[in-house]
Amino acid sequence: MTFDLEKIRADFPILSEQIHGHRLVYLDSGASAQKPVQVLDRMDHAFRHEYANVHRGLHTLATRATEGYEAGRESARRFLNAGRIEEIIFTKSATEGDEIVLTIMEHHSNIVPWHFHRERKGAVIKWVDVRDDGSLDLDAFEASLSDRTRIVAVTHMSNVLGTINPIKDMIAMAHARGIPVLVDGSQGAVHTKVDVQDLDADFYIMTGHKLYGPTGIGVLYGKYDLLADMQPYQGGGEMIEAVTLEGVTYNEPPHRFEAGTPPIVQAMGLGAALDYMEGLGRDAIAAHEHDVAEYAHERLSRINSLRMIGTAPGKGGIFSFEIAGAHAHDVATILDRYGIAVRAGTHCAQPLLKRFGVTSTCRASLALYSGKDDVDALVDGIERAQKFFA
Repeated sequence: MTFDLEKIRADFPILSEQIHGHRLVYLDSGASAQKPVQVLDRMDHAFRHEYANVHRGLHTLATRATEGYEAGRESARRFLNAGRIEEIIFTKSATEGDEIVLTIMEHHSNIVPWHFHRERKGAVIKWVDVRDDGSLDLDAFEASLSDRTRIVAVTHMSNVLGTINPIKDMIAMAHARGIPVLVDGSQGAVHTKVDVQDLDADFYIMTGHKLYGPTGIGVLYGKYDLLADMQPYQGGGEMIEAVTLEGVTYNEPPHRFEAGTPPIVQAMGLGAALDYMEGLGRDAIAAHEHDVAEYAHERLSRINSLRMIGTAPGKGGIFSFEIAGAHAHDVATILDRYGIAVRAGTHCAQPLLKRFGVTSTCRASLALYSGKDDVDALVDGIERAQKFFA
């Protein structure tokens, strides 16, 4: 499949913006990706012609909204190759245990909830370190598993290092001990082709706004038998079958975990975004991003004053770096004057940055609309910024 970068860029209206008189070079997709017109149009159409609450109405608009909402769920099922649509939930979930195994490279969103369990339930969090190049120490991971481990929660792809973890091997190691695995695919689902059945993942999470869809919605995949054994964590409409004065009978998954009015139009927008990616071809996207990432690594490595955090083999298109003698916020501010958008700070991964002895970094993250011209602009911008700190 031919990957026509300029045609694809034309699908994203915001990429035509001028920033301080310069072409927008958007290298912050790891934080939140831009939206194609296909997503914007789908959501606009839903608000104008299909909006009503879902599942419980019999009128025409309710039917249209329900069909659109459930079509978004089917798009997510197909995107992850889940075995059945009931395994797709538009919400979050939580699990508790005696010991919880995490890696040092986790995003705060996959750390803080487990600290809640540590504080409230007395759970023990066990941390698995990374090597100096940012790759996971698989032997240390296996050694961390014990008969007290109740769940493993691990990122598919680091949002700081770009490291793509050997998730399938990790799941096999955990399953050999009867331990379920939750995979944070907030980055991994964007940049790699995910097949949850092949991975044998028990739970897999992905975030809509990083997948070129709207904010306020994500997807939790869970094996149906596990979901059916879990109790709901919120109460409200749709998550019940019957309510009496004496008790409650809960609905079946996925509705058991979608209490109240869900993100209706956002689900339609996310479905459009996933369909857009499928239409471009997941393999074609991955090949394009790999090509640009290789080019970026080669060009950035030539800058003497630049230290890259994370150089693991096979890493994805995320580049965290620091410039000698310069604070990351200052570098990002200067780059912005040339229309270059990068992230600066801790990237919601403070334990990982502490591991590498830094308090903040700049981060350039690629997307399907990124090109080598964006990399050239970044390198040129960094070279200009260096003059301020010489």
